[in-house]
Amino acid sequence: MSGHSKWSTIKHKKAKVDSQRAVVFQKYSRELIVSARLGGPDPAGNFRLRTAIEKAKAAGLPNDNIKRAIDKGAGAAGAENYEELIYEGYAAGGVAVVVEAMTDNRNRTAGDIRSYFTKYNGSLGATGCVGWMFDPKGSITFDKDVDYDKLFETAITLDAEDILDEEEEYKVITSTEKFQSVVEGLEAEGFKSVSAELTRIPQNTVEVTDEAVASQILKLLDKLEEHDDVQNVYANFDISDEIMQKLEG
Repeated sequence: MSGHSKWSTIKHKKAKVDSQRAVVFQKYSRELIVSARLGGPDPAGNFRLRTAIEKAKAAGLPNDNIKRAIDKGAGAAGAENYEELIYEGYAAGGVAVVVEAMTDNRNRTAGDIRSYFTKYNGSLGATGCVGWMFDPKGSITFDKDVDYDKLFETAITLDAEDILDEEEEYKVITSTEKFQSVVEGLEAEGFKSVSAELTRIPQNTVEVTDEAVASQILKLLDKLEEHDDVQNVYANFDISDEIMQKLEG
């Protein structure tokens, strides 16, 4: 397993452990607010909102908080005016990093993110400097108790691009345009996903063989993810299991 995939796995486990933290709840609430503002408060007619609700529930966000966030986005109570921003730069070792943020104060957010890159031997770049290295895709994850052959056949019929057999899960990859139709088509066939989200997949990876550099990369990514305004972080590194285990230890 590549270091990048392993980092994603660590992230997922960490999110579960930290699911009660206010900062995590804030991230999900912001996505709910913006989704409701852009597409309306009815999840039946707003796919982005529906997926946001499912993710928020999976993270343990109380139903009252979910409803309150949707109401804010729909204008029932003065909603914060969040804007969606993307920051791009390089971590230590020349690793490309893309940060998706939602903020009501872009100067504060940009200043914080720039300081994190600088602190961990990276550099925040101009818009577009590394974004082209990542392909926007849809990612739909399933537990391994589903019938793989049936999942594969159904996903391909629905125009999914790929089905990955990973260590702990199956992952269906789609284009962003086909994401909603594949999710809904699989649901109609009885497949219940663990998660469904838009993501960015690196076209290639940078092999990191120096433990100190690897440590700086992971510290930067952790710091970025802990920031209230940051929704998602993507990077194109590949760190060996051996170095990852040393750093985890």
